[in-house]
Amino acid sequence: MGRLLTSGRAFWLGLFVITWALSTWSFQLYKAFDARWIIRFPKHWELPLEDNISRFLNWLVESANFYFFTFKDLTRGIAAIIEAPYQILRNLLIEGFTTGYGDTAVLLAPSLGWVAVVVCVIAIGHYARNWGLAALVGGCFLYLAVFGQWHSAMITLASVLIAVPIGAIGGLFLGIAAFRSVWVNRALQPVLDLMQTVPVFAYLVPILILFGFGPVAALVATVIYAMPPMVRITILALHAVPEEIVEAGRMAGCTRRQILWKVQVPSATPTLMVGVNQVIMLSLNMVIIASMIGAGGLGFDVLAALRRLDIGGGIEAGLAIVVMAIALDRASQAFGARGQRPKRTGNLLQRHPWASTVALVILANLVLGMIIPALQTYPDSLTLTTGPFWADAMKWININFYDTFEAIKVVVLQGLLLPVKKFFSGIPWAWGICAMGLISWRIGGWKLGLMAALMMGFIAASGLWPKAMVTIYLCGVSVLIATVIGIPLGIWAAEKPNAGRVILGLMDTLQTLPSFVYLIPVVMLFRVGDFSAMIAVVLYALAPAVRYAAHGLRDVPEQMIEAGVMAGCTKRQLLWRIKLPLATPQLLLGLNQTIMLAISMLVITALVGTRDLGQEVYIALTKANAGQGIVAGLSVAFIAIVADRIVNALADGQRKRLGL
Repeated sequence: MGRLLTSGRAFWLGLFVITWALSTWSFQLYKAFDARWIIRFPKHWELPLEDNISRFLNWLVESANFYFFTFKDLTRGIAAIIEAPYQILRNLLIEGFTTGYGDTAVLLAPSLGWVAVVVCVIAIGHYARNWGLAALVGGCFLYLAVFGQWHSAMITLASVLIAVPIGAIGGLFLGIAAFRSVWVNRALQPVLDLMQTVPVFAYLVPILILFGFGPVAALVATVIYAMPPMVRITILALHAVPEEIVEAGRMAGCTRRQILWKVQVPSATPTLMVGVNQVIMLSLNMVIIASMIGAGGLGFDVLAALRRLDIGGGIEAGLAIVVMAIALDRASQAFGARGQRPKRTGNLLQRHPWASTVALVILANLVLGMIIPALQTYPDSLTLTTGPFWADAMKWININFYDTFEAIKVVVLQGLLLPVKKFFSGIPWAWGICAMGLISWRIGGWKLGLMAALMMGFIAASGLWPKAMVTIYLCGVSVLIATVIGIPLGIWAAEKPNAGRVILGLMDTLQTLPSFVYLIPVVMLFRVGDFSAMIAVVLYALAPAVRYAAHGLRDVPEQMIEAGVMAGCTKRQLLWRIKLPLATPQLLLGLNQTIMLAISMLVITALVGTRDLGQEVYIALTKANAGQGIVAGLSVAFIAIVADRIVNALADGQRKRLGL
C-alpha cells in the first residue's frame, strides 16, 4: 500500500513538473526552433469542419428535397404547429382574440386579465397543496402586476406553457424508449451529453437557419435545452420502481403496455414530477437567451437593460423572472408530492369547487372588465418600481468602494489569474493531449483516457487550442474559488439548521436568477475582463457546492456518528474524520455540477470581454456562422464531458473505498 501511494504521488508530481516545465519553456522552444507548431496546431492540418457544416446546412435549407416536400417545408410546418397554440395562449393571456387586420380589426373577446390569472394560480396552489402555497403563488403573480412587469411576464409564461409540455412529454417518451431498449439507451446517452453541454449560443444559429427568427425558433431552442433532464430522470425513475410492484402487475394479467402505463409510470410519478420541475426551471433560465432570437418577454427586458447598462431595469426584470420561477417551482413540486386524494361527492359545484370558482371569476372579469378597465389591465398609476433604488444603490457602492474593489481586483489578477493563465496558455498542444489522456487513464481507466485524448485532439485540430486553454483556466479558477467558498457554507448549513435555512434560501435565489442578470452588477462594479467573468461564474456556480456539501453531511449514517461519539471524538474530529470522508462522494458530485454550471456561464461571460471558446461561440452567433458556432460549441462540450467523466470516476472510486 505504501509503495502504491508513493507511486501515485510520484505520478502526479512528475506530470505536474513536466507540464510546468513545458509551459514555461514553450515560447523559448518556439523561438529557438522557429516552430510555431509547438504552440499551435499546424494550420494546414486543421480539420475543415466549419466550412463543411455551413455548406451542409445551406444545402439542407435550400436544396434538400424529399420528393413531396423540401426540408424547409418540414421545418416551417413544425414551426406552424408550434406557433398555433403559442398564439392562442398569447391571445388568452395578453392580446385578446380579434378578427381582421390593422384598423379593421374587431375584438371578439378580451384576454383573461390580471385578476382572473391571479385567481387561477391561487386555485392551482390550493389544489396542489394548501392555502399557504396558494398565497405564495398568488402573491408572486400579484407582484408582477404591481411592479409593472405583467405584460412581459405573460409573454414569458406563454412560452413556458408551450415549451414545458413539449419538453416533458418528449423527454418522457424518449426515457421510456431508453428504459425498454439497451441500444436506444446507449445511443441516447452521448446525445444527451451533447445537448446538456453544448452552449446554447452554438445551436441558435442552426435553429435560426432552420426555423427563422421569432418566438418559434426560441421555443425550439428552449425545448432542446430543457429536455435532457426529463429523459435522464425518466430512465432513473422507471428503473427505481420496486420489482415486487411490477411482478404484482404481471400476476394480475397485465400486458407489457399495461404494466408500463398502469403500474410503472404511476409508481414513478413523484420522481417524474422532479423531471417536470427541472424542465420548468431550465425553460425559465432560457428566456433571456431565447429573447436574442425573438422570444420577447422578461428575457428581452433583461437583455435590453444589459445593453444599456441599466442596472435598475435589469435587476427589476430579473427579479420578475425569479418571482415567476419561485411560483412555478413550488407549484410543480407540490403536484409531485400531492399523491391521491379522496374524491368529493355531491353536485358539480361541490365536486369541483375551485374549477367552478375560477370559471365564475373569469366570466365576471370578462363582463366587468368592459366597464371597469382596471380589472382587465392593472392601472399604470398604481404600479411601483424598484429600478431607481437598485441604480442608486449601485452608484453609491461604486462611489464609496471603487478604490477597494480595484485593489482587490489587482491583487487577484496579479496573484492568481495571470499566473494561472500564463501556465495554461503555454502548454503545447501535443503535450496537453497526452497529459489529459494520462490523467483520465490514471483516474478512470484506458477507455476514459482514450476518449479524453481524442476529444482534446479534436479541439487542437480545430485550431481552438489557445482559446480552449483560456476556457480551462477561467473555469478552473472559478470552480476552485466556488468550492473553497461553497463547501464551508455547506458545512455551516448542515451543522447549524437556523443558518442553513438562510444559506440554502440564498442559494435558491442564486439558482433562479437568470445567468445574464449576474453580468449587470458585475460590469458596473468591476468593468469588463477576466476578473468580472470570474466573479459572475463563481456567483452562478456556487449553489451546487453548497447544496451537495450540506446534503452529503446530513446523509452520513447516524450510527457512524454515534460510533465516533462513543470513541471519544470531539465535534471537530467528528467532522474531519467521519462526516467529511463519508460525504466525499456527494462533495465530488457537487464539484461536478459546479464545473458544469461554470462552463455554461463562461459562454455568457463572452459579453464582458473574455477571450475564450465562449467568445468564439458568441462571435459565430453575431456573424450567423453556423459552422464556427457548432465547432466551438462542440469544443466546449468536450471539455465539459471530460471533466464530468473524471469527477464521476473519482466519486465512484471513493464510494468503493468507503464500501458505499
